[in-house]
Amino acid sequence: MISSEPIVNSVTWVNSLALALQPPLLATTEAENAPIILTGVLLSLVVIYLASKIGGELSRMIDLPPVLGELVGGVLVGASALHLVVFPDSGAVASDSLIMTILQFINHLSPDAVTSIFQSQSEAISILAELGVIILLFEIGLESDLKELQKVGYQATIVACVGVAVPFAAGTAGLILLFHAPVIPAIFAGAALTATSIGITSKVLSEIGHLKSREGQIIVGAAVIDDILGIIVLAVVASLAKTGEVDIFNVIYLIVSATVFLIGSILLGKYFNQGFVSIANKLQTRGNLVIPAFIFAFFMAFLGNAIHLEAILGAFAAGLVLDETDKRKELDEQVKPIADIFVPIFFITVGAKVDLGVLNPVIPENREGLIIATFLIVVAIIGKIVTGWSVFGQPGINRLAVGVGMIPRGEVGLVFAGIGAASGTLDKPLQAAIIIMVILTTFLAPPLLRLAFKQSIEPQEPIEPADLLS
Repeated sequence: MISSEPIVNSVTWVNSLALALQPPLLATTEAENAPIILTGVLLSLVVIYLASKIGGELSRMIDLPPVLGELVGGVLVGASALHLVVFPDSGAVASDSLIMTILQFINHLSPDAVTSIFQSQSEAISILAELGVIILLFEIGLESDLKELQKVGYQATIVACVGVAVPFAAGTAGLILLFHAPVIPAIFAGAALTATSIGITSKVLSEIGHLKSREGQIIVGAAVIDDILGIIVLAVVASLAKTGEVDIFNVIYLIVSATVFLIGSILLGKYFNQGFVSIANKLQTRGNLVIPAFIFAFFMAFLGNAIHLEAILGAFAAGLVLDETDKRKELDEQVKPIADIFVPIFFITVGAKVDLGVLNPVIPENREGLIIATFLIVVAIIGKIVTGWSVFGQPGINRLAVGVGMIPRGEVGLVFAGIGAASGTLDKPLQAAIIIMVILTTFLAPPLLRLAFKQSIEPQEPIEPADLLS
């Protein structure tokens, strides 16, 4: 009689092997959901592009910068109104998204599947938005004049330093003395006031034709330096919030790496440009110019991220380098259509992540936040406007325009608020106050910048900062 034990063992072994070779349930679920995730991304892009074009066109009709219309369009389709484009990192869940509700109805999805799809779809849109701001800064770099930027380099540095020091000191001291805020939360809120959104400011300057003006070059240069200083300040306050002490070595590393990166990129351009043009001339297929340019831009953006700076700084540096080539104008024209596809995603998502619910005074904690926000807004505006008066040796310079150009906090300010909330450093009233400050400075800056450039400012009749608020 043959024993059944070997057969049983064999069957058990075969079953174990089959289970081992079977893909994990999670991977199977993700594979099944992939077409639905794509559907969600495509539907989101339809909403984003509609909001972008309608908002931009309406804004231009009333003589405002189109980027302001895109931001407003983002607010309308985002967390504040229609809930079509919402993101988990802003506190939203799958049930908050109207697009997810539509997908759940069409595909009869379980709540767990909807949550997974919402996470993946939001990540995809966020990545496209990051690509959008990288391409925007690459385009701005191409449109900038490196020689002119170098001429105002020291002025831009002074403007950036004043634009960081004044709002940081005034905001921190004011919160401690006037509102009796704890020291570390006050420092964090003061740090949020130092930010400047180079993406929003540079886009407005480009739209109104002042990107290559002296004021425009000072603003762009200062915004780039301000971004670097902002990264350093963020590193300091984040470590302070986590451990109660500052990591000096990390701060020194950031300062050295940022300096070496930007100066090295500019010096690289002198040796890189001839080789780039030579390669572009030898390539015979479509995209012989724009594809090598984007390879360089994305590689520089990668380097910026790899050394713990920002990808947008690398992309901007790449644009500055290629701006010196003989094919700059041709390249600029080829980059614009690509920017038209990706950049609106960035601006719509910035607006979509704004929750105007923090302005509702009916909620008790919002009332305290509104009072603190009023103080932060005043400091945020005046603290940047005074930077225009730190420019010297530039007769006839539009100082008001320089100061106003540094006002918008945009996505950079939201990053500060998000990190502060995630670390538990900021309570809800202070977090709401920072978000309100970010919202208003972002939306006020584009029309005020256009107004500032329309005014003819004579050297003998300087405009005081208070005039802007009257």
